[in-house]
Amino acid sequence: MKLIVGLGNPGRRYRSTPHNVGFQVVDELAARRKFKWRRARCLEADFTEGEIGGVDCFLLKPMTFMNACGDAVAPLVRGERLDIGADLLVVLDDVALPFGRLRLRARGSSGGHRGLESIISRLGSQEFARLRCGIETGQRADDLSAHVLATWPRAVRTEVEAMIDRAADAAETWSGADVATAMNLCNVRDRHDPAS
Repeated sequence: MKLIVGLGNPGRRYRSTPHNVGFQVVDELAARRKFKWRRARCLEADFTEGEIGGVDCFLLKPMTFMNACGDAVAPLVRGERLDIGADLLVVLDDVALPFGRLRLRARGSSGGHRGLESIISRLGSQEFARLRCGIETGQRADDLSAHVLATWPRAVRTEVEAMIDRAADAAETWSGADVATAMNLCNVRDRHDPAS
């Protein structure tokens, strides 16, 4: 069993914001397979499950708000006895990555992302894969909060949808292969993508 976690904030006001790219990616994965989302109140999360890349997978959207998403992820990881180094992928936005670029890594620090900080803290480890989706648009540091929580401008929505599709493809590759293979395919292909 593998677990793909999309990070975001619950509620209609955050639905189409840069900070919710992780939610959008796992929604795309579920839509491709007609998986139905259910609420797991004991985890404070929405989840669904099924086969992705030939492997049984959970998809998870924490409903705890970004800063506490580890509270939803850690109990599922422990309850299912997942090997976090091999079985966990977290999909998130990254304000330091150029808009539209993807970066898959096998491990690493939070890079200041509060959602990753929460998961690392609750798991006690940084040794899990993460797929970062670039949302940087050249804004000043003091404008970051407003940027990540504002609705995507209409002018970039087609490019956002393309990034979400490519991120869902990358997550499928990760599910069906080891992380090194997925990194090779995702990171090399993405550097040559016109949208990157």
